[in-house]
Amino acid sequence: MVQAYILIQTEVGKARDVATAIRGLAGVARVDAVIGPYDVVVFTEARNSDELGKLVVSKVQAIPGITRTVTCTVAHL
Repeated sequence: MVQAYILIQTEVGKARDVATAIRGLAGVARVDAVIGPYDVVVFTEARNSDELGKLVVSKVQAIPGITRTVTCTVAHL
């Protein structure tokens, strides 16, 4: 299992719309609108890194209003 946080910057005024759209995606465990350099933080779980990559590139980044994403894979130390 691969877990990751996706940090998302949105167009001004689009954070709520982006968060709502992401909540419905398979593999998304939690979505929070936040204040700071990012507008939305998403916690995801995928079977492997390929599945995680497809989620980020094909589904999350395709949502209107997103300007930038940063994916941070969880390290189990």
